[in-house]
Amino acid sequence: MTAPAMQVVVAGGGVFGVAAALELRRRGHAVTLLDAGPVPRPEASSSDISKAVRMDYGPDALYTELAERALAVWDRWNREWARPPYHQDGFLLLSGAPLEQGGFEHDCLRLLTARGHTLERLGASDLGTRFPAWTPGCYPDGYLNPRAGWAESENVVRGLAAAARGAGVTIVERSGVARFVERGGRVRGAITTGGAELEADVVLLAAGAWTPSLLPELSDRMWPVAQPVLYFRPADPRPFRAPSFPVWAADIANTGWYGFPVNGDGLVKVSNHGAGRTVDPDAPRTVDPAAEPRFREFLAGTIPALAAAPLDHAKTCLYCDAWDGNFWIDHHPERPGLFVAAGGSGHGFKFAPVIGGVIADRLEGRPNPFAERFRWRDRSDRRTEAARHLG
Repeated sequence: MTAPAMQVVVAGGGVFGVAAALELRRRGHAVTLLDAGPVPRPEASSSDISKAVRMDYGPDALYTELAERALAVWDRWNREWARPPYHQDGFLLLSGAPLEQGGFEHDCLRLLTARGHTLERLGASDLGTRFPAWTPGCYPDGYLNPRAGWAESENVVRGLAAAARGAGVTIVERSGVARFVERGGRVRGAITTGGAELEADVVLLAAGAWTPSLLPELSDRMWPVAQPVLYFRPADPRPFRAPSFPVWAADIANTGWYGFPVNGDGLVKVSNHGAGRTVDPDAPRTVDPAAEPRFREFLAGTIPALAAAPLDHAKTCLYCDAWDGNFWIDHHPERPGLFVAAGGSGHGFKFAPVIGGVIADRLEGRPNPFAERFRWRDRSDRRTEAARHLG
């Protein structure tokens, strides 16, 4: 059943916004996308050199299945795009203790194996031999998932925006949403930061870390969080190239440490996925001066050659963290005409190839197997399963 054509204003040009705009336009809707900066916007979490693409979600079958679907499209995009955006370099998951049931790496291994994926179990002796950049024996257990890798995230947003324009989406840059137009008990459009009024049947708010600022009623359930990201430039990039240096996570459920192989510009990205610090998304971006020595201390014991590499630059990546780690994709129950797609919680980008369909289905009222997890909810809702959202 085809949904009646609608006029949709999408507020936000990150991966949720551009993917949804493209999918809605392909379904016949008239779509205008607004963003307060250029698309891609440098301050947005989608704008970076890399994001992990993996299916490893502990025992969580729903995100695992969604990632499986996304991977099939990443493969197709690699065939179709002039510059392949996805690098299947593998994902190395290291554990600080032997794998046991209930541990993140153990539960990933068990679920993925049951779903037919071939993983390579590793022991302490594999570090320093198969993966020579690592200190031998620093992690006693883990596995390699060869069906994983990373995406050139900023280039993906740029490519999706180009496809959206080609499909007929109107993209208005440097013009964000100041407020919503509400008449007759529903949202009827948006007023831009430049003062223009845009009428719409639906306003789709996909503003990432800026979502709670525009919808304060959600500030108890999602908030902008700053996470440190450091980019090292080793004099010799060869030890940090895949396959001997794939995407990695080092006892991530307990430590938060993860990183990437060297990219085409000679940069090795290292990050820490922790609690972060709540920030104003419009405040100047600063990196905690304690971050670099903390990163180098970790690297000295695990990847010593990288610990000595010059720091090229550091940045603050903003997440829009939902309290339970799950995405937030639903109609506003008290403001008809307003739809929210947010709560990426630091693990949304890998779903770029399929998230537009999830958003469009929910907006149109079509059945979707993932919609229930991402519904509108409050913190007393005991039906919500916490996501194992480790980057």
